[in-house]
Amino acid sequence: MKADDRSEDGITTITGDTFERMVLEGNGPIAVEFMSYSCAHCGAMEPVLQQAAEFLKDKERIFRVNIAIDEDLARRFEIEGTPTFVLFLNGREVGRMGGPSPDISSVLAELTQPFEG
Repeated sequence: MKADDRSEDGITTITGDTFERMVLEGNGPIAVEFMSYSCAHCGAMEPVLQQAAEFLKDKERIFRVNIAIDEDLARRFEIEGTPTFVLFLNGREVGRMGGPSPDISSVLAELTQPFEG
């Protein structure tokens, strides 16, 4: 799968090579999950994040960055723990959050609140 293809779970995995084009040059609301497959909390978040991606598919794009592979992006965005969500609107950072409670209402609230209003 190419980095800009939407995966089966509705979340696109991107890399440092595609981050600029997909996120910083992107339009509309975008959430980027900085995560690691070795992170237990990231694993617990995954099914809930997939539900959120399905619910938000026409409103907001969700990407994931594996910090074990893209350490430079993690340093660039000062990611200190996983999962960390960085929220962008038209290429500009508008919010961030460290791993919310892994329930759908918390995740949806955290992923949409910076874009409302």
